[in-house]
Amino acid sequence: MYTPISDDIYAYALSKTLTKVSAPVTVGLYSTCQNRINMILEKMEVYMKREASEIERKYTKRPGPRSVTPSATGFLALIGRLLLYNPIWTKENQDHHNVRFIYVHFSAWHFAGSDLLWAGLVIRLIQAMQINFGKLQLVLYRVGQYDEEDEVKEKIVEDGPNHWRSKKICCCPLWCFLLCILVVPAILLVLQLTFGLFKPEVTADDGDNEKTGQVGVLEGVAIAVLGVPAVSAFRFIFLMFKNLIFSQELNIKKGMDNERISSQLGFMNEVRKEMWFLSRFIQFMEVFERRRIRVVLKITNLDRCSPRKIVGVLDAVNILLSDEESPFISILAANPEVLIEKVNYADGCFSKEDRAYALLNRIVTLAFTVPPLCDDSKRRLFCSLTSNSKSPEVKNIWKDENVSSVGIEESIPMMAKTTVASHVMEKEVEKLVKSILTSNERTLNKYMLDDVMSMRRVINSIRVTVIIMKALEKEPSQPENIAPWVVLANQWPCRLSWIIQCVEDAQQRADIDRDREAITDDSKTLWKVFSESRAELYVMSGQIEDLLEHDGDPEMFERFLTVDFQFTVKDLKTFEVATVNLDHTIQRELAKIRGTSRLKDSGWMRDLAPLPIATIINMNTEDVCKELKRMDYPSKYIDIVKNNNLNGSALVFGDADDVKKLLGMNFGEWASFRLHFLGLPSHLRPQHKNTQQTPSQPQSQLPIPTHHVSHRSSSNPSLANSSV
Repeated sequence: MYTPISDDIYAYALSKTLTKVSAPVTVGLYSTCQNRINMILEKMEVYMKREASEIERKYTKRPGPRSVTPSATGFLALIGRLLLYNPIWTKENQDHHNVRFIYVHFSAWHFAGSDLLWAGLVIRLIQAMQINFGKLQLVLYRVGQYDEEDEVKEKIVEDGPNHWRSKKICCCPLWCFLLCILVVPAILLVLQLTFGLFKPEVTADDGDNEKTGQVGVLEGVAIAVLGVPAVSAFRFIFLMFKNLIFSQELNIKKGMDNERISSQLGFMNEVRKEMWFLSRFIQFMEVFERRRIRVVLKITNLDRCSPRKIVGVLDAVNILLSDEESPFISILAANPEVLIEKVNYADGCFSKEDRAYALLNRIVTLAFTVPPLCDDSKRRLFCSLTSNSKSPEVKNIWKDENVSSVGIEESIPMMAKTTVASHVMEKEVEKLVKSILTSNERTLNKYMLDDVMSMRRVINSIRVTVIIMKALEKEPSQPENIAPWVVLANQWPCRLSWIIQCVEDAQQRADIDRDREAITDDSKTLWKVFSESRAELYVMSGQIEDLLEHDGDPEMFERFLTVDFQFTVKDLKTFEVATVNLDHTIQRELAKIRGTSRLKDSGWMRDLAPLPIATIINMNTEDVCKELKRMDYPSKYIDIVKNNNLNGSALVFGDADDVKKLLGMNFGEWASFRLHFLGLPSHLRPQHKNTQQTPSQPQSQLPIPTHHVSHRSSSNPSLANSSV
């Protein structure tokens, strides 16, 4: 049987979650591979359409939602509602089960030449609305329904069965008034021509003027009845044609091209008003179609733009789509490593809140980091690349890799075609999510931040994690631990990434050395793993200050793993495949620094290559003596080490000059000793770029085992104590 590719499951889980969350929501879809991002976005669209159809089939009641397919009757009904009625906001039409998704693709690269990239985003939304609903409908809504003053008015939600209220003129419904305008003159004309009701008195002297008098009466009646409505109709038609010819999209484009106008605050305000207009129009169409309408805005290729333009788009997503009633679901698909680095180098990035992680945390409601491919997926992808080597389209390879004749639905239990099975599984997921959120509520509350955005991010991540683990059939023995794990990844991403890296390194080293005893025991707690390596993390703290800034209170971290939730390595392996709210960029950065500091050596470099910092710190006096003996140092130095209890910690954290003076080595012996135990001299250390730095800051050095790190304790006091 076909085994589903993990990306299919991730796309399904994300699409399932987005059909449940309330708008507005911003999703950060992060992956270093653009092809995987594109494939997941395509699959998401398929799954969300299928989910919308399934919801509509389950919850449809009379009268059901209107058909999305264009028809003459539907067009006339919409025109009538736009011209003659106003919508009534009720609890029923504000909480429809049925949903319709409109997909808008915004490639930032297409607008990269403009100074106002965020204005291009608004233009793309306007174009999408015109394509999906029609330009005439938008113009009629702007002329007949839209009122800018409604933005400052409170939206009143009423109770009742009626969803429409007729427009009125002098307490008379507009439709009745128009009907009278059309019917009354016709009736009067018939009566006049038939019975001569308005025929004036005729004398012998006025016989020649009889015909002229009748015509005058008819003209007077026509002017009285049609005069004012005709003026109003003319004004309406004039405004309609004006908006058709001079659209708001054209005005925004002109403003973007005019540097003097685009630099004014008024231009930004006009664009914001246009976003509010689109939101109100979609709310109107929700009442008309009797379903929720969600606009899925897919923002791609943002990491290819300049730093200033990236920040501009992020601000646009944060400001223009921040309306609480906004129907937009924004998906920010990018390479997180490139995105973070560019944002940190953008102009105006001075404070901690301006940096990339803080900015994204304020904007992103659900962070979804696509985990790396497993070995089987890499093997299948490599085979596909080999067999399709002549094809120039790599994108098709990803499609072929994720498609099977059996079908995705049949391969994933939760996506079975049987309606009953699907319904039962959905109920199980909802029940499990509710149970997880309530089981550890009191314990988790003290670890949660006190802002709504963070809480929504945790809740959404829990739902995604549950769906992924259900689909992969990898449910933990204690499902209630899913919520604490999500909170752990959300509150202490750097420390958790460090623990994961340490476990992976131990596994890889055991495979290399073929030492099964060196493999980390699955029953080992994560706190023990962290405790054994926290000295090494402390040494590198000066290089990862920007990463450690994301973590919460270190004492609370210790309490979390030692008192309330004693997670083990086994739990880590269970949850790792579904941990989508943890940015893998952090782990890659830690691995890069740790890998450089742990460079291993062979052959003629064996005695000269620096020892890994973790190895040195864990060495006792006997280990140091054995290493000196292996390097053929005279026995007098071994005796000095024993007599002065010179262990690994003393070498790492002690002063190099004091060690040199104590050992009394000649220059050649000391050079070899310092290189092997204390790392490279400062003038030979490779330079490492810190993502926190601005262009004006000098690059810092890699923490290859250094001989003096006590000065770093002031830069990050939280790492100097027992909690690291």
